[in-house]
Amino acid sequence: MESTTDHVVQDADAIADLRKRLRRAEGQVAGVIRMLDDGRTCQDIVVQLAAVSKAIDKAAFSLISVGLRECITDGQHNAQDVADQLQKLFLTMA
Repeated sequence: MESTTDHVVQDADAIADLRKRLRRAEGQVAGVIRMLDDGRTCQDIVVQLAAVSKAIDKAAFSLISVGLRECITDGQHNAQDVADQLQKLFLTMA
């Protein structure tokens, strides 16, 4: 459910990029599962988990960036609303 400060990303290129990033992360997760099934070392698995985490973080920050750009350019949010929403999103990533 959307509140009045929520924003839906409209940029088709940004959505396509985000999907590509998430599909890559999805493939990495599948790879980690295969590594577990194959009995790979903890070190190898942790390295891949770190890569998955980084890929998901990059996807999230990319989405935040697009949202910020669209919020600023659409003129429908005041600066404090945008700052409050960004703080909430970044704290969610912490």
